[in-house]
Amino acid sequence: MKYFFIFNPGSRYGKSKHSIVAIKNLLHEKKISYDYGVTDSLNDAYELSKRANLSAYDVVVAVGGDGTINKVLNGFYDGNGNRSSSAKLGIIYTGTSPDFCKSYNVPYHDIRKSLSALFAGKTTRIQVGKISLMENENKSTAVTRYFSCCVNVGLGASVARYANWGARKIAGDFAGTLLALMKAFMHHRPRAFSISLDGKATQLYGIVNLSVGKTFYVASGIKVAHALASGDGKFYVLTIRNVRWINVPYCLNVLYSGKPILNSDTISLEYAKSIEIFDNDRKTEVEFDGDPQGLLPCRIEMTRDELELINGPDQ
Repeated sequence: MKYFFIFNPGSRYGKSKHSIVAIKNLLHEKKISYDYGVTDSLNDAYELSKRANLSAYDVVVAVGGDGTINKVLNGFYDGNGNRSSSAKLGIIYTGTSPDFCKSYNVPYHDIRKSLSALFAGKTTRIQVGKISLMENENKSTAVTRYFSCCVNVGLGASVARYANWGARKIAGDFAGTLLALMKAFMHHRPRAFSISLDGKATQLYGIVNLSVGKTFYVASGIKVAHALASGDGKFYVLTIRNVRWINVPYCLNVLYSGKPILNSDTISLEYAKSIEIFDNDRKTEVEFDGDPQGLLPCRIEMTRDELELINGPDQ
């Protein structure tokens, strides 16, 4: 097997560099032959992955957090949602919030277990979301990106920014994200969106956040109980709206408990294969897989090709 490792020493606020040394030592100990690249930015992870996929490697391994995983995953696809190679995706998690790993039973926070699972080579096929959105306000043409967990429109981008800028570093993953959520909510103003689910358009008002995803684990303890099946090509669409301070405890309980969602005027859950979201009066940020990534409008659908992921036994 030909392995290409993509090391991100900046993951987990720079602590990942110590894990990378340990990983290299273990690879040397096991006499594993491999090539590697080191990132200076998340975009480097994408470029390295893209080149590795075009260079006949059997396994491309992301070593970092959810942001690194997202960029490496993007390197597996062209602009039309087609796989660039037959390579498999491997993960050695060294980040802060292992939502991707929890969702797909990839070992995390234990380098030896992660490497053992990687070399055992057990795989599962996962569906990957394709999103077209505006890269920034100065661009008039949409770009295509890919995601593995969840897209958030509304409050989500602010939560991610506050959490990534230091809330998690100070208070830890769960508490830091919860603090970021409360801070973002204090400054958030409800918005109106036009949304189309499988071609059926509707106008939504008082929106705090729209989540479009496939996985149960969303971010740092937030969970979405859904009825999706593997390979069905559908996403859940979770709408949170008309939230006042008096019903914040109810919303938090639903989001952190992982219990089945009972549709109400505050929280509702729907399903669709294609989703389009338009902002009626201003550009709104879009976050996915842990980082703000662009602006509305956006279109979301599944890629044509699934991704073969190396995972391990149930956690």
